[in-house]
Amino acid sequence: MTLSEDHIKSINKALQHIEQHLESDLSLELVSKVAHYSPFHFHRLFKAFTKETLNNYIARKRVEKASAVLLHHKNVTISELSTQYGFTSNSSFTRAFKKFYGMSPSHFRSTSKGKYSKISQLKSKNGKPITNFEPYVWSINQNNVLVMTSNIDVKTIETIHAVGITCIGKQQLEPAINRLITWAGSKGLLRASGFKIATVFYDSFKITAPDKVRMSACILVEKPLQTEGEVMTLELSSGQYIIGHFEISIHEFPTVWTGLFKWMNDNGYKKRDQPPFEIYHNNFNEHAEKKCIVDLYIPVE
Repeated sequence: MTLSEDHIKSINKALQHIEQHLESDLSLELVSKVAHYSPFHFHRLFKAFTKETLNNYIARKRVEKASAVLLHHKNVTISELSTQYGFTSNSSFTRAFKKFYGMSPSHFRSTSKGKYSKISQLKSKNGKPITNFEPYVWSINQNNVLVMTSNIDVKTIETIHAVGITCIGKQQLEPAINRLITWAGSKGLLRASGFKIATVFYDSFKITAPDKVRMSACILVEKPLQTEGEVMTLELSSGQYIIGHFEISIHEFPTVWTGLFKWMNDNGYKKRDQPPFEIYHNNFNEHAEKKCIVDLYIPVE
């Protein structure tokens, strides 16, 4: 099924609504109204874009949110999580959790406690999930990447305005950036002083499979702009952020992000319920050593 830019724009509105209302009712009838389509037509569009049914997508997002709480908030009970994320009972929550992670929430918590935090999901030949736990990757010498405290600031920032294209799956990010740059070029935005590209991460690679991670490729703008099609206006919310300033190669991003989150935990900060993002200050292909000059932002309380 071929999706038009208007289709994609409507699906993105629905995805934003889902993200903001995971603890509320998210029936097909309600979400399809957000997208301004009939339930039947919306469900076909949604599956074509996300490669998941609406119910499966919502259940996965709720389970992933719950898994993050299980990892970082040891005092929250399974029953509290079940109620918070809209499951009808502990048993329905446990069934959904097992579907995505191959184990119960309590087993997940006890297995990961103090030992693991990065999760990747594979599929066995019979289609059942296999969950691999990778050790928490952090060493100041690993890959010769140093997350130095001198590279880190904690600041309160004002709202950052942007336009962007949302995609699902890391393999879709580069095409989204290319389409966004083409659109921006037609609007004369590439000539703006201080032109910068950013990536917003709505999911964590720790708990979401790489082909399911939702991201937005963005261009920063001085004020909200009129957009069309799949290009949307976005706001990177104001508030306090941990900001890491780095000059790194492409393959070093995962290690540096891990180190920055470790710095956050070690220094007593808690992540706010807002997406982290990256702002790039150069084209790494034009760098003598093919490195990115980049700022990483983690929203914190």
